[in-house]
Amino acid sequence: MTPEEIQSALEWTTRINLEIYYFWTVAIMILIHVGFMMYEMGASRVKHTLASGTKNILAFAFIIPTFYMFGWWIYLAMPNGFVPDFAAGAAGVPWSDAMGPNLADNATGVFWGAFTLFACTTASIMSGAVIERIRMAAFIILAVVLGSVAWNLSASWGWHPSGWMVTRWGYHDVGASGVVHMISGFFALGVLINLGPRVGKYNADGSANRIQGHSLPMTKAGLMLIVTGFFGFFAACLIYFGDLATPGQWTNIYGGQTTLSAFCFNILMSVAGGMIGGYAKTRDPFWMMSGALCGVISAAAGLDLWDPSFAFCIGFAGGVIGPIAAGILDRFKIDDAVGAVSVHGVCGIWGLLAVGIFMGGYPSHAEGVPPISFGGQFMGMLVMFLIGFVPGYVLSYIFKVCGILRASEGVQHIGLDVEIQNDAYPEQIKS
Repeated sequence: MTPEEIQSALEWTTRINLEIYYFWTVAIMILIHVGFMMYEMGASRVKHTLASGTKNILAFAFIIPTFYMFGWWIYLAMPNGFVPDFAAGAAGVPWSDAMGPNLADNATGVFWGAFTLFACTTASIMSGAVIERIRMAAFIILAVVLGSVAWNLSASWGWHPSGWMVTRWGYHDVGASGVVHMISGFFALGVLINLGPRVGKYNADGSANRIQGHSLPMTKAGLMLIVTGFFGFFAACLIYFGDLATPGQWTNIYGGQTTLSAFCFNILMSVAGGMIGGYAKTRDPFWMMSGALCGVISAAAGLDLWDPSFAFCIGFAGGVIGPIAAGILDRFKIDDAVGAVSVHGVCGIWGLLAVGIFMGGYPSHAEGVPPISFGGQFMGMLVMFLIGFVPGYVLSYIFKVCGILRASEGVQHIGLDVEIQNDAYPEQIKS
């Protein structure tokens, strides 16, 4: 082979390896949904087990086609706000040449797949909060609105190099503390306010009863699978630019330079910090494992910036904050069955603000974009809260008024698995 042929072959090999890298991030992210399914089934009582798992799977199944039909277009077309950029969105409509088996385009479908799995994650986060009393059809519609509409707007505004929150405020959220986790957690809060608590959760004097799921080992295993899947999630938040002449140009979602090492150090250190923080606060195996999520969500917004020891500290704080926030919600009679509002919503707030507090003044990724600031992160936090909470509350309120949001007390007493027409453990007596 001539030197030119060798150079061309190496360039194609590099390109193919990168495309395969992103392809496998999608596969690894599916483990997040395996984990959420196990987590929620374990956190459910026996009579609700299959219903909890089924709605999780159906949310995954419905968001994939709706993201294809309009979700990807929203992300591409809306970085400037509510007025769409039709030219930018043209590549995301279902009839675009890129949205099919175009033999000249290996990458678009892979990036679409990664963003689709981000969208599915938002619905899985909301799913756990509402187990044991939500109607299946209402849940699926809520999941589609969250994963294929609300999340897409937040990502277009704050997780896009041209997003208006980024270009105006210097908003920094590389690992999606806000644009995935806050959105999902506070969408779930809006739904929970209208859905109400599970039957038997609160006594007449306002005190709360602990409703124990049927399998804490299943819940813990599910949470560990979610942590595993997060490596695919965060790997898909990295972009590679360059060629053989300029190797190693990894960037974050905004185009700012970073490294795989930064992500690997800080993911593992924040997971460990969150586990230790959750266990130190509660001595509860559930919160020890949920603390892993609290930790990595707390560090996620600044994964490209933190020193690993500091990522551990931020994760530790998140592991303590999560159960405290869950206890406060309980006092307000908001029955979040798995602590999703606290783990994803409140720790997402901490993640965004931590970047503003500790990295204020850090330069932006591009000329003309403001540096990181506490004000920009705070304003971004408010936007994420509103774009999550408002649609969750309004749509679930409409469903509540129409009588289609909540299963009847009789069905809750028998178990939502009656709608599945099967039993998770037919040899056992339901409890």
